[in-house]
Amino acid sequence: MTNKDISMAFTDNSEVSILQKIGLIIFALGIISTIIAAGGAGTSQPMLFLFLALGFIIIGGSIYAYSYFKNPAGIQNNGIYHRGISNRGAIAWLVGLVFTGFFIILYWFPEYLEGLIGMMNPLSWYLRNQPADHWFLYGAIYTIAILVMGIRFIGKYRHSRYQVIRTFSVMFFQLGFAFLLPAILLRLNQPEFYFSYFWPLKYNYLFPNDVNYFLKSGAIGYFMVFWGVIMTFIATPLLTYKYGKRWYCSFVCGCGGLAETLGDPFRQNSDKSLKSWQIERYTVHLVLVFVCFTTILLWVNSAYNGRIIGEYSDIFAKSYGFFIGSIFSGVIGTGFYPIFGNRVWCRFGCPMAAILGIFQRFKSKFRITTNGGQCISCGNCSTYCEMGIDVRAYAQKGENIIRASCVGCGICAEVCPRGVLKLENLDEKGRFEGYKKPLL
Repeated sequence: MTNKDISMAFTDNSEVSILQKIGLIIFALGIISTIIAAGGAGTSQPMLFLFLALGFIIIGGSIYAYSYFKNPAGIQNNGIYHRGISNRGAIAWLVGLVFTGFFIILYWFPEYLEGLIGMMNPLSWYLRNQPADHWFLYGAIYTIAILVMGIRFIGKYRHSRYQVIRTFSVMFFQLGFAFLLPAILLRLNQPEFYFSYFWPLKYNYLFPNDVNYFLKSGAIGYFMVFWGVIMTFIATPLLTYKYGKRWYCSFVCGCGGLAETLGDPFRQNSDKSLKSWQIERYTVHLVLVFVCFTTILLWVNSAYNGRIIGEYSDIFAKSYGFFIGSIFSGVIGTGFYPIFGNRVWCRFGCPMAAILGIFQRFKSKFRITTNGGQCISCGNCSTYCEMGIDVRAYAQKGENIIRASCVGCGICAEVCPRGVLKLENLDEKGRFEGYKKPLL
């Protein structure tokens, strides 16, 4: 088989093209149904438009995702820099504006989503035994995106057992722990609780008001507080020591799950410049300091029955929720996938990523080992690193890659044509051999 034959096999697959077109057409019907539902039809005929909108979107998206199983196994990024949506073209900006607009409406103007919220009522009553709200709508959309685009991701990376397992993992945790379980708890008249999120990412789970609310719910509330404390202060350090931050960022976290699945076509857009890395170091750790200070302040104020600074302590909590929880993680972190890459929030704002990164950098067995003698300097590893790490620079020198920002997604190893990179959990001895200067 000639090089031309190989190229044609990867780029001129008519069956793949037909499946993708069919999937996109059906998906477009789902979008049209969604727009009609948003106009008010979703409130008057919720069951009909629930099936039409979500049905067409899921079926169309799944057909499109399934087309990736028809390509030969192995990662193909052919033409990714020639498509406007994946190379910051006009389509990318348009999609980014649509995403951003949706998040702005979701967070601050949910009354404009009444049609879509009404459309979700049948599903909400079935799962939660109560009417839908804008957060249930958001959770359903979020979960569908991870599941459908997870199929696409598995099809694209199915040659790698590691990628398949971690994708199934984030799909499982999002569907089971972040969508179904909280809904079932509400149906049982128990507090809504997300077992796959911990402090400081789910910052309010250790705020005194929330802790007191859970404790008033009886045994299950005590277990929720116990779970949050154990996962934050015991499980997180131990698991990060053993496996690095990838145990959470690439296997459990819903933010990371959306970034890996829906955001996969945009990973090459992450900024690799030194300036970006310098900004990242300051912003992500400042957010961690902010949430730690806020948590401590709230507990001190609560211990003295509000006599320290009174109601002003709530200002810090509300400010964090507004600027970090809403604007940073939602509007910017997800809305700008097509422009800034898929891990904007994880790189620059996530306090969980920051604290995991500190453990990973200074006390962990995880590292990416390199074989510099085999590196041909193709640059694939750096290009597709969603965290903006210049992996090639380490590979060329044969240095272990030990960076606080690395989420252990393993894509750098997958796109390497020479097998230079390997994700490993080894003894701490020798982790920093070859380092001239510590790097965060």
